Amino acid sequence: MGKTYQRIDGRLRAFIEEQPIFFTATAPLAGDGTVNLSPKGLKGSFVVLDEHRVAYLDFAGSNAETIAHLRENGRITLMWCAFQGPPNIVRVHGRGEPVFRDDPRFAGLLARFPDIDPTAHGLRAIIVVTADVVRDSCGYAVPFMSYDEDRDLHSRRFAREDDASLSAYFEKKDHIATSLDGLPGLPLPLPPLTARA
Repeated sequence: MGKTYQRIDGRLRAFIEEQPIFFTATAPLAGDGTVNLSPKGLKGSFVVLDEHRVAYLDFAGSNAETIAHLRENGRITLMWCAFQGPPNIVRVHGRGEPVFRDDPRFAGLLARFPDIDPTAHGLRAIIVVTADVVRDSCGYAVPFMSYDEDRDLHSRRFAREDDASLSAYFEKKDHIATSLDGLPGLPLPLPPLTARA
């Protein structure tokens, strides 16, 4: 049976920090809008900020649906599954906010991710999520799967970009500055990447 938690700590925190992949789900307010579900990985790109807030790095990709939905309404759910060890699923339902490169908080947040080179992945924003509800469930039907290693394709692709070329790349894409449903996405041109605090 599922249990609701008041904070992200102890065994719960250890579980989500150990998982090599998690999923994010967002949606626009419009009933006929496009629901978005994304896998997130890369070791070191997720952190627990405190007992009620988590954050992850938002890297270059083919669209910016999560950013657009968060800018419109802030609703987000994060989910972790145990693919090894005892079965477990943890969901954090909450409010998310994209913190962009030109935000005064950006450098301080980026310092919380010491193992990631932001220039190697086309870092666009840092997504900060404040938990409203934290729940776990059994996960009995989730299969066993092994984690071998992170792929290096993302860093190999985006490490060759500088701020100007990355911004130009985003401007050519259909669903970066504007979502599939026409919502404002990533603000362009992309501000220069600020140094770590």
